[in-house]
Amino acid sequence: MILSANNPVSIPQIILKPKRAQPFFARHPWVFAGAIDRIEGQPADGDEVDVFSSANAFIARGLFNNQSKIRVRLYSWTPHQPLDRKFFRDKLAKAIHFRETIGLRGPDKGCRLLFSESDGLSGCTIDEYSGWLSIQFTALGIAQRRELLADVLQELIQPHGIYVRTEKGVGQLEGLELHDGPLRGAAPPADLMIEENGLHFLVNLAEGQKTGCYLDQRDNRVAAARFARNRRVLDAFCYSGGFGLHAAKAGAQSVECVDASEPALFLARANAERNRLSHVTFVRSDVFEHLDRLAKVGEQYGMVILDPPKFARSQSSIPEAMRGYKRLQSLGLRVLEPDGILVTCCCSGLITSEMLEELLGQIAVNEKRDVQILAKYGQSPDHPVSAACLETAYLKCFISRVL
Repeated sequence: MILSANNPVSIPQIILKPKRAQPFFARHPWVFAGAIDRIEGQPADGDEVDVFSSANAFIARGLFNNQSKIRVRLYSWTPHQPLDRKFFRDKLAKAIHFRETIGLRGPDKGCRLLFSESDGLSGCTIDEYSGWLSIQFTALGIAQRRELLADVLQELIQPHGIYVRTEKGVGQLEGLELHDGPLRGAAPPADLMIEENGLHFLVNLAEGQKTGCYLDQRDNRVAAARFARNRRVLDAFCYSGGFGLHAAKAGAQSVECVDASEPALFLARANAERNRLSHVTFVRSDVFEHLDRLAKVGEQYGMVILDPPKFARSQSSIPEAMRGYKRLQSLGLRVLEPDGILVTCCCSGLITSEMLEELLGQIAVNEKRDVQILAKYGQSPDHPVSAACLETAYLKCFISRVL
């Protein structure tokens, strides 16, 4: 390994291929294996490395992982910046302070405190639910520093406890061996509850979907509820009832919540009871099969909400995912009455807004319906989008009027 004025300490160097450095000068945080020309030094997985252009210009410092397609995740564009306790404390403190300034943190609220690449800590996501933290690692280097991060979080906000949630498939992609369970403190209580837009929701932090709750749809639930008054509403893939209960509170005539998961429906029923919303019913069923049955018997609703799980997890799965979205939205139109409201959501980052708009146009032609897109939304502001890493813009929510 060469020691230079740019790299006076013994930090392994990653030298990029010619014409491959520009995205990283522009602060994109993922250096894939194909961009690397050579490695000077012998970094172990999780070690700090400095990344240089082919012209020997310093770009950034990151964490190395030979087991991942993302060989280096970049964290600092300041020369000689150690990725130490102070570095991580500053990142966490700034992220938490921002959520406080916009009023999303509170003793009974749910809030994303840290959103991975968008907050400068690629591979780490932290959600807070009424003082309990759910933390998820999707990168080996940052996961190796979990005790350090837990120490810093204890210092900054003194949480009741910190619970690790894992994402399916990440362990194999990153060479990461982690299991769900407490990182600090005891396991969170089963009756953990948050307040959102005047409603109260139970959160199963240990076993619920994602990190316990879908905080990214917070504002979209309010936006959709504006159109629910005096309508029969169908909330498909309802999970704990977020969209449906907001619609019920806004004056929907009735709300039918559908999900294939009984634990999800247990939460949704409990949330309806807690909020004294009696005009809500629950159906356990595969959503596609349920919509198909409703269409065949001529059932119609004034509003249909479609908020499915991620369909596309890789580039190769995009065609199949688009077929899934097409079938789902076609079925949604078939059970939507004239002048009804269709709410369509997509959390697959690989599916763009433009792709969904084009798909809606195709479905409108096929179903012989006129579709007006009234509004387009993304994720809530505690899930900011990094202009340097547009992959962080993953959530799409369209509200449309169907004639």
